[in-house]
Amino acid sequence: HFASVCIQPCWLKIAVRHLQGSDVAVGTVVGFPLGANMPAVKLYEAEQALAAGATELDMVVALPALKSGDWRTVRHEIEQIAALCRSATPAAVLKVIIECCYLTQDEKIQATRVVAECGADFVKTSTGFGEGGATIEDVRLLRSAAPPPLKVKAAGGVRTLSLALELLRAGADRIGTSSGVTLLQQLEEGT
Repeated sequence: HFASVCIQPCWLKIAVRHLQGSDVAVGTVVGFPLGANMPAVKLYEAEQALAAGATELDMVVALPALKSGDWRTVRHEIEQIAALCRSATPAAVLKVIIECCYLTQDEKIQATRVVAECGADFVKTSTGFGEGGATIEDVRLLRSAAPPPLKVKAAGGVRTLSLALELLRAGADRIGTSSGVTLLQQLEEGT
């Protein structure tokens, strides 16, 4: 069973129509893949996605702002999208992708805390487009820095059942993968 499917925004209406009546949520991305969009563009993307029926948003943090220490901008963007989610669709889930492969340990910890303080539901390890994907070490670090009720989503490069299980044991609440069917086949085969 999959909690959700995350697709490109252009496919939202089709996915919503096909998954109507199921318990699989439909999600899409905002500011993908680098988070370098202007805040107003990210807000517009989020508004359009929610209006098209998305119930989950995977927003890429403002990486240029984060790397330059501009936490005010990082915080403002996340707060805006979180508020939009709560007002448009109270059950909407906001995941903030911090792209761990580009961050120092301290930046990962600080980013996780800011994500929590701004009202997001998940901190997510990776877009899958960066230099590295989810690692056991990053999931452990994010889990230790994530105050409840913030959850951790491990994503990027998760292509085997063994890695998915290790990430869950390390503290991930959810796995993001483009290999979901393969993982389920491995589970059924016991490999």
